Amino acid sequence: MPGTLYVVATPIGNLEDVTLRALRVLREVAVVAAEDTRRTARLLQHYSISTPTTSLHEHNEQARTPGLIERLRAGESIALVSDAGTPVISDPGTRLIAEAHKQSIRVEPIPGPSAVMAALSASGIGGDGFVFAGFPPSRSKARKLWLGALGKETRPVVLFEAPHRILDTLADLAAILGDRKVAIGREITKKHETLAVRPINEWIAAPPVDRGEFTLVIEVQDPEADKPIVTRLDSDIAAEFVQLTETGGLERRVAIRELASRHGSSNRDVFNALERHKKLVNSQN
Repeated sequence: MPGTLYVVATPIGNLEDVTLRALRVLREVAVVAAEDTRRTARLLQHYSISTPTTSLHEHNEQARTPGLIERLRAGESIALVSDAGTPVISDPGTRLIAEAHKQSIRVEPIPGPSAVMAALSASGIGGDGFVFAGFPPSRSKARKLWLGALGKETRPVVLFEAPHRILDTLADLAAILGDRKVAIGREITKKHETLAVRPINEWIAAPPVDRGEFTLVIEVQDPEADKPIVTRLDSDIAAEFVQLTETGGLERRVAIRELASRHGSSNRDVFNALERHKKLVNSQN
């Protein structure tokens, strides 16, 4: 009978942030496939776990996967861990997991710490769901195109960034998205943890210390920001207004409310559209 491939979330900083289930699995498996065996060794040593480790990172995953699959098929269980947090979230392991599924080997998640969820939960930036985008491209042109696509999102966006690129990414964010609020977390759960929410331009003026990996939570796009003042031309709004007031007998204020509701706009926007149309007509007479 094949073994089980456990996908084990490990602490993103503070070693106390590990589940009892994760510790049990790490003790019981035949081997721990780790992105960085040296970092994983610190966790195992802290909890007196003597399970052997083997490396599985982006440069050797293709070569190591067949051997690990054979061990699983032979009945051994394996724990997959990343440097920190939940494996495969911007970390290696996808190839191994996909092959395990292909071979009908059980894959069992052991949930736990996640930098994405930690930053999002403490940011105060809400919305219906969120988008996790991983790391932006390192090259300027590709990064700008990538951020431009995210700029159309109406949900909060969570992304990672390296310390040597944080200022470039913030500058691109300001140019593409405008001065939205962004939560930036650094060294989350560690001794020198910081997490603050500021407009992008304030971050650029007083940038975060460029050490440690950054997690950014970008404020949701205001659905009204790129919306036309009204959904039709001012002249059409004015024509409907005349129909409602002169033909329909509605009072001016009631007609404005009706038009705002009809076009998914505000009373103020409808009023402004009527005023613009009035000025335009007067200038032509």
